[in-house]
Amino acid sequence: MDVEQQGRRQPFASDRGARPDHAGWSPRARRLIEETHALSASWLETPLRLCLGDAEQRLYAQAERSRNHIEQQLCLFSRYVLQQQRDDLERRFDDGVSQYFSRLGTVIPAETEHDALRRPLELLDQTEHEQTAALDKLVARGEARYAMALFELGYRFAVLVGEPPLEGESLPLGPQALAIAFRDAVAPMDLPVEHRLLLLQSFDTSVVLSLATLYDTVNEHLRGDGILPQLRAFPIVPRSQVERQPRTANTEATSNVGQHPAATSPASAPRSDNIAVLDNLREMLAQHRAGQGALNYHSGGRAATSEELQLALDALQLHVSDVATQAQRELRSAQALRDELLTQLNTGKPAGSAQTHLSDEQGDTVELVAMLFEQLGHQMQRNSNAHSLLGDLQLPLLRMAVADQGFFNQQEHPARKLLSMVAEAANDWLDGPEGDVDRSLTAKLNQLVDRARREPPSTGLYTSLLADIEHHLGLLNRKAQIAERRQVEAMQGRERLEQARHRATELMTQRFATCNPRGLLRTLLERAWSDVLALTLLRHGEDSEAFTSRLRVTDQLLGQEPVSDRHLLQAEVESGLQQIGMHTEEAVQVAQRLLGIQAQTPAATDAATTTELALKLKQRQRLGEHGSTEPAPAAPPPAPPPLAPESPEQRIYHRLRQLPFGTWFEFIDPANGRVTQRKLAWYSPVNDHSLFVTRRGLRGDEVTLAQLAHEIACGRVREMPPVREGLFDRAWQALTNQLRQLTRVHPAHSRNGASSS
Repeated sequence: MDVEQQGRRQPFASDRGARPDHAGWSPRARRLIEETHALSASWLETPLRLCLGDAEQRLYAQAERSRNHIEQQLCLFSRYVLQQQRDDLERRFDDGVSQYFSRLGTVIPAETEHDALRRPLELLDQTEHEQTAALDKLVARGEARYAMALFELGYRFAVLVGEPPLEGESLPLGPQALAIAFRDAVAPMDLPVEHRLLLLQSFDTSVVLSLATLYDTVNEHLRGDGILPQLRAFPIVPRSQVERQPRTANTEATSNVGQHPAATSPASAPRSDNIAVLDNLREMLAQHRAGQGALNYHSGGRAATSEELQLALDALQLHVSDVATQAQRELRSAQALRDELLTQLNTGKPAGSAQTHLSDEQGDTVELVAMLFEQLGHQMQRNSNAHSLLGDLQLPLLRMAVADQGFFNQQEHPARKLLSMVAEAANDWLDGPEGDVDRSLTAKLNQLVDRARREPPSTGLYTSLLADIEHHLGLLNRKAQIAERRQVEAMQGRERLEQARHRATELMTQRFATCNPRGLLRTLLERAWSDVLALTLLRHGEDSEAFTSRLRVTDQLLGQEPVSDRHLLQAEVESGLQQIGMHTEEAVQVAQRLLGIQAQTPAATDAATTTELALKLKQRQRLGEHGSTEPAPAAPPPAPPPLAPESPEQRIYHRLRQLPFGTWFEFIDPANGRVTQRKLAWYSPVNDHSLFVTRRGLRGDEVTLAQLAHEIACGRVREMPPVREGLFDRAWQALTNQLRQLTRVHPAHSRNGASSS
């Protein structure tokens, strides 16, 4: 990764107060330490931003998987705190790293045994213990991963400040110093311990895993300025590994060391499995070609250079952009790509001249990229927007794979992550079951593809594109989260209203058992005053003074309690009716006619008869009912018969009550077989009502758990298993499985052919 392209801050910016400073540094040491600090601060901006974005996504995913509303709200609150205090966290982290630079050359006295014995005993803080254990594991993995680079860095910093070799917390850019600075930056935030551990995990995957580039850049910068230019770290090979090597290999290694002292550099160290991914894939391809009787991709001529291949790819990309429309762009097979590249490489050459061909490595790269995109296409819907967008990215990603072998070797390569994120976004948001396309996302993805086609392939380009699409998808997820939260809160409000109305009806039924009113009074109590009781119960609770006052008014209207002031009773009835939406004039007429109080104005004396008032009350919209202008919710499926004990529906019902929020289901339309995906956003443990939402957080289906169990038993609904791997991971796994299968089949065929001959 190009550190200078990523950085935003210049080595000597105006923020002189943020620079490290120490009185004992020489002028040269001060200059190099300030340059190193500015370089590292600039480089750390992007990984830290990716770390916080990853933590937000993890918190949101954890909120979706939570089993109850309290855990969900806790995750969402922690995510909100992280979003609000993000700038402060980044500033505290920068200050912490700067303090470690300022401490260079300062001897930190170690705690003696006498001091440890004099320190008072304290109870072990469980929270502090868990954070310390997680941080120690993070540091141990980082120091083991970058042992050789940290060895060189510790010696070079030690030379600058005149100290013994630095390590651990004394090394400013070491994993331990960076992790402690991040932990201290998170400390002032109001987060539970499990979310602090989640932040440390994001820091490990986003920052610590990418420190190799920073260490190489800082070491090269100090080496170029004359700080231990000949220093090299020697890799330590375990004795058991040396003994297992063949004798001839040991002899050759010994002779090479004797002839070339530089052969013991880190470049000659045994490669890990992650680094040998491309070699393994190429070896399986070679076995496949050998089984088919083809040893290479060419028959004569010379192999194309890297520059010639990039020029051919540029020309092919321009040709595709000029002649192909959006609907005609499709994924190309390996054979089609090779043929088109050979045509571009040999265009304009005179007849009879030597033809330019692809080298084995170039041909393998083209074939592997084509196979990877083919597997990705299998994971998506055919003739979809996502499939067309994937075809647009094939050539830009091929250019990147040809220019940088890390595309295959590094799991965290930005081009691979970008391809994975674009494929997921296009498949989920552009071709969702709802049929509505997000125009802003479509424009963003098209803009991203255009940049990938126009600009030269580089790690910095794809890092910038990755940050851009992550930001846009974060906005979409936040909008969906807000919309879903509104739907859930509306359902919870409806449930509380339903419970309050049920309780008000119970209280009214108890009073009707002792006193059976008729006419306007019964209509008022059943149709309007029960809503007044329900609304008061929602706002104040059943034990409140306001609800007790409403019940006293109810008993006074029924004649169960004496009325001391009829005008005061009239005012309370009018106030209650107006609270549920009744107009003032109508409320006054109902209260006066009900209590037999004469109207004070002549115009209101014969405004409405008792029968007319009763009809108006019966036609009045009840509290919580949908108005005629609002769309009514979709009609739920017919209620199933009661669930029989030990029936499949009963077992499914019990499982549904244990599912966490965020579980996805597929609803199958029996008329046309169309499958629609919906997420279980919430269900009520009281009345078993469940709410399903779309990916954008909009209201979908609303059924009871018993109805859902019946639909699952009938095969019209099915639960989707949790997906632990994305589209790219599944495509990569399918690619490797395909190559293994080919290498198992063709050697067997070749052996059979040899025996028959």
